[in-house]
Amino acid sequence: MNKKAFWMAVITIIVWSSGFAGVRASLLGGYTAAHLVLMRFLIASGVFFLYALWPGAHMRLPQKKDLSRIILVGFMGITVYHVGLTFGVQTVSAGTASMIIGSAPVFTSIIAMIVLKEKMDVLGWIGLFIGFIGIVLITIGSSGASFTISAGTLYVLIATIATSLFFVFQKPLLERYNPIHLTAYFTWAGTLPLLIFMPGLWENIQSASIEAHLSALYVGIFPAAIAYATWAIALSAGNTTTLSSMLYLEPPLAILIAWLWLDEWPSTLSLIGGAVAISSIFIVNWIGKKKYLKKHNLEG
Repeated sequence: MNKKAFWMAVITIIVWSSGFAGVRASLLGGYTAAHLVLMRFLIASGVFFLYALWPGAHMRLPQKKDLSRIILVGFMGITVYHVGLTFGVQTVSAGTASMIIGSAPVFTSIIAMIVLKEKMDVLGWIGLFIGFIGIVLITIGSSGASFTISAGTLYVLIATIATSLFFVFQKPLLERYNPIHLTAYFTWAGTLPLLIFMPGLWENIQSASIEAHLSALYVGIFPAAIAYATWAIALSAGNTTTLSSMLYLEPPLAILIAWLWLDEWPSTLSLIGGAVAISSIFIVNWIGKKKYLKKHNLEG
């Protein structure tokens, strides 16, 4: 894998992993789910607005022919994903929701093969399957939840498919746009529909705690703005399928960060699941690379 793509993906996953604890801290501090979603993307939009004003950014309006696609991709990746996840977990256990979201690399890989004509060998599919098993173990160990089909489950499933489509359909646009500029367009496009949650926001802000405000500021600047930009940079330099498989690192990292931030420690089964999930990254990105180099006689 391209080193730039790898390290940008690593930064993204670490920051996104911290977002779970950050969101939870904001909700525990008094934010409603709807207002938190709106607040964090108002903050993210503000970050990109300040970036656009920086003389060195050299941002221009997107080409007219790409405008509708940018709006649609931003709507899927920002609006649909975050609304689906937020409203889904109101009626579905966090464990079940995380298991569904954990299947995103599988959806991404399938969509990438169909849309981008990307190929994945047997080893890649084995890695994805092992990663999904790890996600399931983390889920069971964390909550003991059982998978049930409900309206909430469908919300989260829609969110998972939405983020998979977002990962794939932004790839062709990255060939014509700066990754950070494109992420800004997506963020602005995805934030506009969230303004439907504006009523009552000011009252909610006044009633929330200082910790909730600081957490909202954090998840708005880092997981919602910077991490989306670094992920776009990674996608512009790497393979969508391989990069999406690295998302299996997110749950074990999220567990560790939640322990440090919220003093929440997982069960033994969750830790085993984390180890299994990490092993899938090893299979796809290390063994797969060694196999490719050996096949093409490129090893030194």
